Amino acid sequence: MMRLRPAFEGAEVHYATPDASAAAIVAPAPVHIFPDACKDTPLRLIVTALRLAVIVVKVRPDVVISTGACGGYLAICVARLMGARTMFIDSIANAQKLSLSARLARGVAHRVLSQWPKVASATGTEFSGAVI
Repeated sequence: MMRLRPAFEGAEVHYATPDASAAAIVAPAPVHIFPDACKDTPLRLIVTALRLAVIVVKVRPDVVISTGACGGYLAICVARLMGARTMFIDSIANAQKLSLSARLARGVAHRVLSQWPKVASATGTEFSGAVI
């Protein structure tokens, strides 16, 4: 996400992450912390979904962009319900297939991008270049 930061210049940007140390990296932008979770931690997944819902309701974003994982997918789900435009950018690490979160996001997000042209063409997602 930090490589995309110049694209957001002039906009009010909030970051949501399970990594509290990110606050120093993105300062002075606000950082919202949520617990990390995955399909293998169902109780934590519920807590994460609730925390992300609170963040989205509080911030009321016009646009939500995620670069990955479960938390990003959940934030996109809540933001979409609130009328925000949404985009999920799958990790560059997924060179052979879409991540589970990206596959789920295809049914929710306005746009889902892969950073690999072959993955994008095989999955019906978009390729607009790699972030790296």
